[in-house]
Amino acid sequence: MLLIQVKQIFMKLQITTSLVIASLILLSCGQSNDKANAGSADTNQVATMDTTLEKTYAVELVNNKKDPTCGMPVTAGISDTAHYEKNVLGFCSTECKNEFLKNPKANIAAAELK
Repeated sequence: MLLIQVKQIFMKLQITTSLVIASLILLSCGQSNDKANAGSADTNQVATMDTTLEKTYAVELVNNKKDPTCGMPVTAGISDTAHYEKNVLGFCSTECKNEFLKNPKANIAAAELK
């Protein structure tokens, strides 16, 4: 009789332990998914922020064929613009635009105006 009671107690202990372990696993899985989702949301947000900072302009909007500072064709990409003598000029970078603005008369010929 005592042996039967010990077996019953042992089975109840095993069932209880199994339930506790299963509960812990389920809880920890839910938390790791939340962390994974939060991490991917942060990554997406950063990626979105980076791409929105890049500006590009259509070639049709500018009056030059080449960046007047470095000579790069505007068809390669325009990331900044400036107005000069009733013309809209496209530049491959802000650095090139700033360099042009220091002495525009010396560089305007290189722009190959349309």
